[in-house]
Amino acid sequence: MRNWEMKLVRQGWADALVELGEKNPNVAVFDADLSKSTLTNLFKDKFPTRSFNVGIAEQNMVNMAAGFSTVGFIPFCATYGVFMSGRAWEQIRNTVCMNKLNVKFGGAHGGLSVGPDGASHQALEEIAVMRCLPYMTVLVPADYSEAKKATLAAAEIVGPVYLRFGREKLPVVSSENDEFIVGKAKIMQEGSDVTIVACGAMVAEALDAADTLKEQGISAEVINLHTIKPIDKDTLVASAKKTGAVVTAEEHQIMGGMGSAVSEVLSANFAVPMEFVGVDNTFGESGTPDELMKKYGCKSCNIVEKALEVLKRKK
Repeated sequence: MRNWEMKLVRQGWADALVELGEKNPNVAVFDADLSKSTLTNLFKDKFPTRSFNVGIAEQNMVNMAAGFSTVGFIPFCATYGVFMSGRAWEQIRNTVCMNKLNVKFGGAHGGLSVGPDGASHQALEEIAVMRCLPYMTVLVPADYSEAKKATLAAAEIVGPVYLRFGREKLPVVSSENDEFIVGKAKIMQEGSDVTIVACGAMVAEALDAADTLKEQGISAEVINLHTIKPIDKDTLVASAKKTGAVVTAEEHQIMGGMGSAVSEVLSANFAVPMEFVGVDNTFGESGTPDELMKKYGCKSCNIVEKALEVLKRKK
């Protein structure tokens, strides 16, 4: 494992919100009584008149934000991803997306790495339910820097945006100087034998897996697919043509998530053998983040295993 610097991804989101608030008086933030967890309290401290705690009422939060968007505000909503994508899905679908309203959603504490909070709080389905909504942009930043850039970029997009970020500190895999373009995947490392496509917490795991594969004489290309929708078809197809085999890795249900999105692209444009790393048709449980990531197969060793399997199927 590389000697990574560790930082909170949600801190990048929070710092970006403060920066946006300083630059644009129309930026407003709504939270559902979880501001200390989502770190929107930092925005509230500086801009109390543009910060609204609606209480534990996620559906109301989304509809209030939708109303604000119709009079020129750029509202950001924040709560745990499992509540945002679950409790408020109907309002996101019917009020925001159906009317193409300019509302941004921050889904915090996504994935297994929420840890001790357990299955009820571990959002493992939100990529699937958000990417299927018309007009929705879905961003899954890999670290602090990307979370900040993704949040700043979301404010420039006219229309609904969903940002997913976890609770724990993650390795800093990008630089402040790296370009972040919505809809453009980032090749973290070039390779020729197998492509590993990852998002969020799994990007660092993918890079560690590539190091292990290199020791075995296998050249792995690592792609950070921070934008799930709109997906970067060109980069994915070009990489698949180069390596002829693909492994996807996500801290999410395998079904309907990032891996499914990648398979949709490749099956229609350049079909190659694929393997999928992620949560396989189950809910999580309470435990430390590392314990859960290991138990549910979301570590670099699992990516290595799947890479070796897909190479056996490669023509």
